[in-house]
Amino acid sequence: MAKIYSKKALASKDLKPKKEVVSFLLNYSQALTIVKIEEKSFEIIAN
Repeated sequence: MAKIYSKKALASKDLKPKKEVVSFLLNYSQALTIVKIEEKSFEIIAN
């Protein structure tokens, strides 16, 4: 019943992100602020 997945994965090991993607993620993480009030947390993105 169970399949055996012994074949190698087709995904490449040496993935390199584009500079634009890295820049976007860094800017997003810098603009993100999480405020915790009692048991709730609010995510605020400062643009």
